[in-house]
Amino acid sequence: MAGVYDALTARLAVEAGFDVVFVSGYCTAATQLGLPDFGYLTQTEIADTARRVCRSVRDTAVVVDGDTGYGNPLNVIRTVELFEEAGAAGIFLEDQQWPKKCGHMAGKRVVPAEEWLAKRQAAVDHRDRLFVVARTDARAVVGLDEACARAQAAAAIGVDAIFVEAPESVEEMEAVAAATPGCVRVANMIETGKTPLRTPGELHDVGYDLIVSPLTGLLAAARAMATAYGVLHDEGTLRDRLDLVTSFDDFGRIVDLDRHYGLEDRYVSPD
Repeated sequence: MAGVYDALTARLAVEAGFDVVFVSGYCTAATQLGLPDFGYLTQTEIADTARRVCRSVRDTAVVVDGDTGYGNPLNVIRTVELFEEAGAAGIFLEDQQWPKKCGHMAGKRVVPAEEWLAKRQAAVDHRDRLFVVARTDARAVVGLDEACARAQAAAAIGVDAIFVEAPESVEEMEAVAAATPGCVRVANMIETGKTPLRTPGELHDVGYDLIVSPLTGLLAAARAMATAYGVLHDEGTLRDRLDLVTSFDDFGRIVDLDRHYGLEDRYVSPD
């Protein structure tokens, strides 16, 4: 799953060949608010982002970062409803205390396991079609054994996949897989994050078949834009550095400009 944060990034990911994309809370907070992933996003903001992404790539499965569910089990039910109304195919729900943080940041805290499981149960009981992923950040807070125990308990109540966040070695990933037989497992591949980067084939070999790369687009875009803006500031033009930008015509193809020109000709009066 390629991480996306708006309609344009979703279309670019689909054009690259992805048939599942992931609406990242980290990316959405960074691009919409210019803020870190510290729980600033609200339930309705992420649902609105999901709606725009789902509308832009209608034939693509869209999984959405649901953070903690934004409250108690009743709030989780509402989150599930909003995401399904938006057109999402799946949801990630984690066990951090609010305000949450990115799973690869320091200083996280987790709620008691019983509270987390009650919210997972609410999601499973009230979803119509959402694929529910239970994420635990307990490895960094209380240790790998507790993280595995939480993953086992979530699997027992009927979630579709388990996600132990931020193991710090392949050996830890193998330990999670050994502790959760029969489970579908998620691996989170964050460039320069805490977990070693591995290919899909390598991850499959250690027991992981759902792979999310949530920040690839954001980090690549940030570097590319910083470079282009720097050249523009220093030289006043990108005339000699057109290699830094996609062509105007190619960009028009990505946003389906021809179709919208046709709509304008059909429905908008020349006056």
